[in-house]
Amino acid sequence: MTARRKSLLAILLGPGAFWIGLFFLIPLILVVVYSFLERRSGGGVLWHFSLDAYIKLFSPTGETLINDFMMIVLRSLWWAALTSFVCLIIGYPLAFFIALQPPSHRTAYLFFVLIPFWTNFLVRTYAWKFILNNNGLLNNLLQALGMNRIALINTPTAVLIGLVYGSLPFMVLPLYASIEKLDFDLVEAAQDLGANYVRVFSRVILPLTMPGIVAGIVLVFIPVSGQYIVPTILGGGKVAMLGNLLAQQFGPALNWPFGSAIAVVFMALLMVGVIFYLRGDAREEEVGL
Repeated sequence: MTARRKSLLAILLGPGAFWIGLFFLIPLILVVVYSFLERRSGGGVLWHFSLDAYIKLFSPTGETLINDFMMIVLRSLWWAALTSFVCLIIGYPLAFFIALQPPSHRTAYLFFVLIPFWTNFLVRTYAWKFILNNNGLLNNLLQALGMNRIALINTPTAVLIGLVYGSLPFMVLPLYASIEKLDFDLVEAAQDLGANYVRVFSRVILPLTMPGIVAGIVLVFIPVSGQYIVPTILGGGKVAMLGNLLAQQFGPALNWPFGSAIAVVFMALLMVGVIFYLRGDAREEEVGL
């Protein structure tokens, strides 16, 4: 690679690398460093190396604490998995429908998928609170139709609705990109060989679109597992997830090292799980090839 190409590459990658370093790597490093420091009583940290946060989290004397932590972790992973599944069930047919449309119409449909990103996620979540409220739009509509009101706000159902609504575009877009590249001649060939719709989907379409499924699940699962806004606004704090626990440690509890230790442990668990998932999926693709 010539010096001119290296300079051009540096110019192209420079802004993105600066942004990632400033808003991702540096905060991540700070969280890891804070987890090994001492707590300051009035908030913040004392710059003295300490393992107190990890000892508090995993000490046998803190059995109740570690049990509560693991319950919140398992609950967060469960909600992330459930949201990913629901988004996949809804998003796959939607992405398939968009991919089958004429090229002139696909842009319009993708435009509708991306419209929610024009508004801040916090504002959209509050909009869902007004819709699902006991005196909100949905219950008023049910009452106008002669039906009974449904208590949705501050329930797990409201949390699931908010999580799916906020995450669905992240599932649809990679699925669409994968389905749009699908060679439908292979589908016709399978049908000509006598395969029914179920076998065509399971043996041809599903394996060829698996990269989009994996990408969509990862894009949905990771952000949802650390959600804070939706459980707080739509769940009323009754559905505690990891984001709520971290907010408590960095807010009212003023225990930054302990909150950082929780974040580090959860990120490590999440990273290990994602790596094993991706490696397992890669092995399946190799076997399929």
